[in-house]
Amino acid sequence: MTVISTGSIAKLLWPGLDAVWGMNYSEHPVEYTDLVDVYSSDMNYEEDQGMTGFGLAPIKPQGTPTVYDSMQQSYTTRYTHIAYSLGFIITHEALMDNLYEKIGTGRTSSLAFSARQTKENVVANLYNRAFSSSYVGGDGVSMINSAHPTASGNQSNVLSTAADLSEASLEDLLIQIMGAQNERGLLIGLTGQSLHIPRQLVFEAERILKSTLQNDTGNNAINAMRAMGMLPKGIKPNHYFTDPDAWFVRTDAPQALKMFQREKATFTQDGDFDTDNLKYKFYERYSTGWSDWRGIYGTPGA
Repeated sequence: MTVISTGSIAKLLWPGLDAVWGMNYSEHPVEYTDLVDVYSSDMNYEEDQGMTGFGLAPIKPQGTPTVYDSMQQSYTTRYTHIAYSLGFIITHEALMDNLYEKIGTGRTSSLAFSARQTKENVVANLYNRAFSSSYVGGDGVSMINSAHPTASGNQSNVLSTAADLSEASLEDLLIQIMGAQNERGLLIGLTGQSLHIPRQLVFEAERILKSTLQNDTGNNAINAMRAMGMLPKGIKPNHYFTDPDAWFVRTDAPQALKMFQREKATFTQDGDFDTDNLKYKFYERYSTGWSDWRGIYGTPGA
């Protein structure tokens, strides 16, 4: 167990120190709320249950009985809440002898910074691991996969040919989203809502979606995606994505990517009777995952 003692902050015990740096950087705005829908929870875990629905109606010849279809449940997604906690211990002497206590209060703000960064990384990892077979959902495959099992056969939410972000590849993915089907293979009205990219693609994404004319060509043609109002929620850069080439489109599918907040972050402190040390910590509990994979389409890049 690491304890902050006078030896850990020796320079804060000497007069003449001008500033302490390294603990009070500015933060990026909150980004995880762009990646998932956030819900509250008062249970040990939450579950979402998929249903198959009905198929197409067959022709009914005169005098014949109606054909009856069946509806059954598909896969179940369980969100099991996970606790996250971090703290620090400082000796009584280190606290009392610190000549720069106002500067030293950055210790607690640094703890809050760690709590925020943890949540951003946990949620972003849904996307960082989206193509990995080591992280599977309720249907037994990765979040973005070419073979999601359904009652009508395998379906895909990955771009058919992996490609870097471009006007053509983004149009291809949006066309794929327009052809989305439900569990029984019936077409559904799915549309792309937002483009999610790593920081390395922010300039390219701006040029693709916000140019008045077609991007990177000499053609006097309109920017069709802009003219048609595609991706109405715009571009959502994320600083916690780890792959510089992978990019994603969130759709308007309900009950898709989720975060359940079981307990919000709390910050507490207490003193140890025997040592007079002071303990500070934060504690938070939440879960992340996806129920309907149709809520996200993407590609790992070329």
